[in-house]
Amino acid sequence: MSGNWTEQHIPDQHGRVAIVTGANTGLGFETARMLAARGATVVLAVRDVEKGKQAAARITGDVTVQALDLASLDSIRSAAADLRTAHPRIDLLINNAGVMYTPRQTTADGFELQFGTNHLGHFALTGLLLDRLLPVPGSRVVTVSSTGHRIRAAIHFDDLQWERSYSRVAAYGQAKLANLMFTYELQRRLAPHGTTVAVAAHPGVSNTELARNTPAALRVPITWLAPLLTQKAEMGALPTLRAATDPAVTGGQYYGPGNRGEIRGYPKLVASSPDSHDQATQQRLWTVSEELTGVTFSAVTPQRRDS
Repeated sequence: MSGNWTEQHIPDQHGRVAIVTGANTGLGFETARMLAARGATVVLAVRDVEKGKQAAARITGDVTVQALDLASLDSIRSAAADLRTAHPRIDLLINNAGVMYTPRQTTADGFELQFGTNHLGHFALTGLLLDRLLPVPGSRVVTVSSTGHRIRAAIHFDDLQWERSYSRVAAYGQAKLANLMFTYELQRRLAPHGTTVAVAAHPGVSNTELARNTPAALRVPITWLAPLLTQKAEMGALPTLRAATDPAVTGGQYYGPGNRGEIRGYPKLVASSPDSHDQATQQRLWTVSEELTGVTFSAVTPQRRDS
């Protein structure tokens, strides 16, 4: 398409059900707000229900709130059960919530917080809801990654939970790289079904609460440079919205801001790092993620071939 892709390009969403994680603030809130404005039934899947209700009150449209703590597999299973009961069909699952640069902490299940929340939590939620998406033509799983997937990023299979040493920047890079690898492997498994696609997006550098754990040494320069280097949350949400709604999108694509460096700008198709396309690592990560979460994607498990 020619011209800049904006909120006005979101097609009519009446009759569609969208679940957005982390939707009480920032990118998730703007994503939910714009989908609801176009007629979607939107579920704000949030850790703090009271904040979720306050956010829902600021959105015009059909909006409900679902308790979801991505740092707890029990909460994820409970939320998935509620969502399955309330919504026999799901058109959009937007894996948006995340934490960034946190001091080393663990989830309720003992996973390093960034990897556990950003990747494993969304992996489990997707697996538990996938059979609600698969029968729906045009359904999509959109997972939000980051330019951080290029920064000191690798999948450390020998120490996934950072128990031997910890770098908050490298741990974030691992989690965001995992988001992309999950998307690409999920798309490969979805392709034979022909109904649901997996797509990724990133917001560039957006002015949201996500950066509140930025290391102190970086906080002052970032604060001074923020007006030049960041964009508002409603702009940062556009790559996710394009990945979720643009009819031209195909599975396995990645959308981000179009200006130089992908820091800001209107959304366009972008490229992820070469490491993110390593199929052997994608498949190994998938297997490990199933083992850690106890969630298996039986509906899209490739058939074993006889040797």
